[in-house]
Amino acid sequence: MLFITIWPIFALICLGHVLARRNFPSAEFWPAAERLNYHVLFPALLVSSLANAPVRDPQILRLGGATVLTILIAVAVLYALRAVHHMPPARFGPLVQGIVRFNTYLALSILATLEGIAGLERAAVYLAVAVPLVNVLAIVALSDAGTAHRPFVLIATVFRNPLVLACVIGACLALSEVGLPYGSDRFLKLMGEGSLPLGLLCVGAALRPASLRQDIKGLLGAGLARLLIMPVLAGIVARVFGLSGVEAMVLVVFSAVPAAPTAYVLTQQLKGDGPFMAGIVTFQTLLAVATIPAVLLLFSAL
Repeated sequence: MLFITIWPIFALICLGHVLARRNFPSAEFWPAAERLNYHVLFPALLVSSLANAPVRDPQILRLGGATVLTILIAVAVLYALRAVHHMPPARFGPLVQGIVRFNTYLALSILATLEGIAGLERAAVYLAVAVPLVNVLAIVALSDAGTAHRPFVLIATVFRNPLVLACVIGACLALSEVGLPYGSDRFLKLMGEGSLPLGLLCVGAALRPASLRQDIKGLLGAGLARLLIMPVLAGIVARVFGLSGVEAMVLVVFSAVPAAPTAYVLTQQLKGDGPFMAGIVTFQTLLAVATIPAVLLLFSAL
């Protein structure tokens, strides 16, 4: 039953890959579609979802704390491993991103399918906490020590991210209880409705099967850590924080989805190992077809 519920999500990813391989509608379409979604449609979805979220609910506050702890535990383990097995930033950055960054389009599509509006509202709260945090961690991991000691540069880079700005705006609207008046809620909702299907198509278009010829051991390690260990860790943290229902589902789903394709863009910008990052994203996305249903079934049984 679960597979029947979520298979259309993966079908959209496959469709996007097939269309891109056939250069339909054109090779230039996919980068433009990704920019439109990333800078306009997806921020609209975040603002509209977060503006009415119950941000003062104690369960929501616990979700924020659980989000931070889950991500920081994973990063702490990675830095401990780096101390034993030295890795340059170009290699370490993709590994960190491959384990703590998440495919937002896929996670939101799953939560919208399984939990509806409540899932999207809680997911927007998760994103408001996680997006700035994982971006900072990714930039630091990809950079030499000197960059990490320039906090103003780091803050400016993070707050130029349209998703971060959308989360800040949505959170301010929710806390002020102003909401979205004069039909603006409907306007943003209409834009947001196009975001998830277009985002999933773009995820498929971004897959790079040729990159799977990279370090197989590294790809397998990052894949298992991201798709199996992270959701287990999230489940444990959820229990520690007393999360249940939709909030626990949000934490587990965001921890179970593959790394975001945008991680490749950041890796290229900061001169990291781009082929390794592309391989991580592609391998995890393909593997997630099997691991996500298994994780959700296990979570539902607990």
